[in-house]
Amino acid sequence: MPDALIQLKQLVSAFSPLSDTDWEDFSKLWKPFSAKRKEIITAMGEKEKYLYFVVEGVQRVYYFDEQNREATLVFTYNPSFGGVLDALLLQTESRYFYETLTPSVFLRASFADIQVLMQTRQSIEILIRQGITHTLSGVFTRLVELQCYSSEERFMQLLKRSPHILQLVPHKYLANYLGIDATNFSKLINKIRI
Repeated sequence: MPDALIQLKQLVSAFSPLSDTDWEDFSKLWKPFSAKRKEIITAMGEKEKYLYFVVEGVQRVYYFDEQNREATLVFTYNPSFGGVLDALLLQTESRYFYETLTPSVFLRASFADIQVLMQTRQSIEILIRQGITHTLSGVFTRLVELQCYSSEERFMQLLKRSPHILQLVPHKYLANYLGIDATNFSKLINKIRI
């Protein structure tokens, strides 16, 4: 999957460029992996062993409880990293599910291997820290949107951030992600000119 490694290198370079030697060692960690549509890659209660780089497909991280309440937390698609990141970095049991919404192709690297490089290569540690910082910034932005914005404002922010998302993700999951009833979500789509 040489094209996938090129895409991975482009994403890594956007966060924190690596020297040729560090990139060579980092790139060796990544192995091809694929999953069918609606496949649970990581289940609640499992340890997250891998960091994923999405090559093809759409996935989501979601929460599901014993009262059948579901909350879609994040979508992943090319070119982005995926997985249940808190469980990965803390090496604890996941509180969430990581599921494919479409057939998906990934590169994945084991956390154990990444951790070894983080401990021996400062540039890899900086890269991972930069990635975590960007993720945390996105979480804070999303919390503000959920707590302060109207349904319409949340919808408009999503379209501003990811204008192509309506074509990638089934609308029922987008409605759940935004905390909007599916019927109201349909009304929003029809009301707002896209």
